[in-house]
Amino acid sequence: MKKIAVFTSGGDSPGMNACVRAVVRTAIFKELEVYGIYRGYEGMIDGEIKRMQSHSVSNIVQRGGTVLKSARSMEFMTPEGRKKAFDNLSAFGIQGLVAIGGDGTFRGAKVFFEEYGIPTIGCPGTIDNDLYGTDYTIGFDTAVNTALEAIDKIRDTAAAHDRIFFIEVMGRDAGFIAVESGIGGGAEFVMVPETQTDLEEVVKSLKNLRKSKSSSIIVVAEGDDAGNAQTIMEKVKTKLNDPSKDFKVTTLGHIQRGGNPTARDRVLASRCGMAAVEGLIAGHQFHMAGVVNQEVVFTTFADCIGKTKALIEDHLKLMKILSI
Repeated sequence: MKKIAVFTSGGDSPGMNACVRAVVRTAIFKELEVYGIYRGYEGMIDGEIKRMQSHSVSNIVQRGGTVLKSARSMEFMTPEGRKKAFDNLSAFGIQGLVAIGGDGTFRGAKVFFEEYGIPTIGCPGTIDNDLYGTDYTIGFDTAVNTALEAIDKIRDTAAAHDRIFFIEVMGRDAGFIAVESGIGGGAEFVMVPETQTDLEEVVKSLKNLRKSKSSSIIVVAEGDDAGNAQTIMEKVKTKLNDPSKDFKVTTLGHIQRGGNPTARDRVLASRCGMAAVEGLIAGHQFHMAGVVNQEVVFTTFADCIGKTKALIEDHLKLMKILSI
């Protein structure tokens, strides 16, 4: 293998730049030519491919977002689009790919590999932490700390006005951000897609909590079975039927995607980026490089996207105990 390329795809996450940097510099250290593909699969189709040097990735390790840009590509979902992408890679003589992204990125990589056989190693770049095959994903730690900072500030105003705040965090299919920011932020309740939300129990507990606490924080993952934070607030308010209680909703949204990555995310991203290049050289063709129990492991794309990553049981226990 002489030439490889790296790209970022799907939703951006803090630490992607650190991963790109590690891929580029590891490839150069291993005497490979390395190319950057801009705008993910869309850029692959459009031929937005440039040779990368060591200086190409200077001063980016601390930056959020992705210098290679990202884009959703409907055309890549078609055989014609993937053929264009393959032809462009062939024109540059690219023999291997490093794909930094999440579930959708790896689904695309799986189909592309099955059709054209270009060895591809994935790096887990998503704030949701929902990929099987790694303890944590790149950007998750930063997103949790961003949410936690917001929760801390909202708690100040909640206490000042005796309010009940419903704070919505990202997590359409997984509640990892909600659980960790909720535990760290001292939330009275955390609602996640993985568990069924009993609104009657929430109302009952709120009535009891109000006897000892003047304010409450409820963290809601956007994909909770009872609805989003606004919907849940309205349901609880109706069931509680107490005009004296003041309810507020805050949706944190894309603020969780941005910002300088934490040290943990920078180190994780750098390890995964280095491992991806070494994996390509070693002959891995269809895997994600992740870190489990502090060791680098390679997991097939089929397992990454086919197996469910469960919430940590102790975290679920903590949520219940600490809300008392």
